[in-house]
Amino acid sequence: MTTMGIIFANIYDSSLGELTNKRTMASLPYGGRYRQIDFSLSNMTNSGIRHIGIITKYNYQSLMNHIGSGQEWDLDLEEGGLEYLTPFAVGHNGSYRGKLDALNSARAFLVHSKEDYIVMADSGVLCAIDFREVVEDHIASGADVTVVVKDGICNGVKQLDMAVKVDENNRVTDLAVDYCAEESYLASMGIFVISRERLIREVTEAVARNRYRFERDLVMHGFAEDGLRINAYRFQGVALFNESTAEFYRNSLALIDPEIRHGLFNRSNRTIYTKVRDEVPTYYGEFSEIDDCIVADGCTLEGSASNSVLFRGVRLGKDAVVRDSVIMQGTVIGEGAQLECVIMDKDVVVRPGAVLRGTKDHPLIFKRGEIV
Repeated sequence: MTTMGIIFANIYDSSLGELTNKRTMASLPYGGRYRQIDFSLSNMTNSGIRHIGIITKYNYQSLMNHIGSGQEWDLDLEEGGLEYLTPFAVGHNGSYRGKLDALNSARAFLVHSKEDYIVMADSGVLCAIDFREVVEDHIASGADVTVVVKDGICNGVKQLDMAVKVDENNRVTDLAVDYCAEESYLASMGIFVISRERLIREVTEAVARNRYRFERDLVMHGFAEDGLRINAYRFQGVALFNESTAEFYRNSLALIDPEIRHGLFNRSNRTIYTKVRDEVPTYYGEFSEIDDCIVADGCTLEGSASNSVLFRGVRLGKDAVVRDSVIMQGTVIGEGAQLECVIMDKDVVVRPGAVLRGTKDHPLIFKRGEIV
C-alpha cells in the first residue's frame, strides 16, 4: 500500500480579499512564522508521503519562493518527490473552474504515478493529522471515498463546501454541498482519500460531461446517482477553518490559547515545518509591555502590545499601542500609534500618532507595503 498527495493551493482565494490578492491561499502567512501550506505539507511528510503534487493556477511565485526545493520538509524537486503543477507546467490555458478541472489538467502526473492511493487536501483548514490512520481507515471501510470530517463546526450559519451525516459505522447517509448545515451535520475538512485509478476514471468521466466541482459533481453526484460509498473519518484534534477574512483573524488570535496552540504544534510525531530563517532574538525595550502575544524572532518592541500576533521583524515604536491585531512580517509601527483589531500585511508602515481601529467582527485590513 503506497500513498501520494495532492494539495490545492488556490481554494478560497477570493473569500480572503486583499490578503490573497497577490498570493495563494496556501502561501498566506499564519502564526508568526508559518504559511498555511506548511500544515498540509508537514502532515503528508510526517505520514510518510514522499510524492506530492501542488496544484496552483495563479499568483504562485511567493508559494514557490517559500517552499523552494522542499528541503525543510525533506522533499526534493526530483521524480518521486515534490512537483509544482502550475498551468505552465501542465500545459493548461486559462483558469481552473474547479478541483476536477485542475485534476484533469494534471492527468499526466496522476497517470505516470505509481502509488495506490491519493490523499487530497485543501489549504484552508489547519490541523496536525496522521494521514496513515486516515488511509488505513479508508481501506478497512471498503468505501470508494473517505472524507475527513470535524464535529462542532456546523452551526446553521457557516456555509460549507460539504457537510455529511453518518450512521454508527461512519458511513455517509446524507450530504449537502454549499450549505449552511445545522449542528447535526459533520463538516468536511477538505481532505479526501481515494484510489489513484478510481480518481483518474472519475475525473475523466466528470470532465467529459462538463462537471468540474469535486464535492458537487463527483462526490454528491456519485452518492446520489451511482451508489458511491463514502466513509467519514472523524478527526478529534484541533482544526481551524481559515476560509474567510473573519475566520483568519479569529483563528490567528486563537493561537494565544495554549490549548489551541499545543493542539496544532505540540503533537507527538506531527511537527509542523516551515522555511528556516535565522533571525536575531526579539529586542524588548526598557518600557515595553507585551502581554498575551505570539511574538516571532527579529522584532524590535519598544511600545505595548496585547492579545496580538507579531510576525518576524516587526518594529513597534515607543508609546505605540497594539491590541487584538495581526501584524505581519516587516511592519513598522511609528511612535505613539494606536492599533486595535487590525490585520497588517507584510511591510506596512504606520505613521507616528496614527489611530487605526476596527472591530473583532470586522477588522481593518491593510495591504502589503501600504503607508498609513
